[in-house]
Amino acid sequence: MTSPLRVRGRAWVFGDEINTDDMYPGFAMKLPVSEAAQHMFDATRPGWPALVEKGDIVVAGKNFGLGSSRACAELFVHLGVSCLVAEQYNSLFHRNALNYGLPALTVPEARTLIDEGDVLVIDAVEGLLRNETRGAEHHIEPLPAFVVELVAGGGLINRLEAEGFLDRNDATTGGQP
Repeated sequence: MTSPLRVRGRAWVFGDEINTDDMYPGFAMKLPVSEAAQHMFDATRPGWPALVEKGDIVVAGKNFGLGSSRACAELFVHLGVSCLVAEQYNSLFHRNALNYGLPALTVPEARTLIDEGDVLVIDAVEGLLRNETRGAEHHIEPLPAFVVELVAGGGLINRLEAEGFLDRNDATTGGQP
């Protein structure tokens, strides 16, 4: 699958109340993204980043991403995670995912439809979730048109950068070379 809105991957299932502090530990915030990503879920799933393959899909329960406004989505993208599916998101985390062009779909019954390791095909535009492992297809809420446009364009961060409103180098270095 070549579109960020039509993905296929293996599911990694997490529970409720997954905190951004666990996704992006405080000490890792001082590291380059490539190194920080290697510490995702250090506290609850040590070694998880080494197991993730390009295209994998993270599935979670309620209030996924509660906590601070850490740019966890950037780490998921760096690891090659293609999509997030949760029963319910923390709103700040959800916006963060879209800012980085990471599709984040709300599926209220996600953990009853998906087990860890299941192979999923998701079409965020049409609102379709196919669990190839179980041989089941489910209609889900598609992403709104403006979100489809945002994700297809790589997210808000890329869009602002492309239109000259954001210089990531300047933002991360404080204007210093």
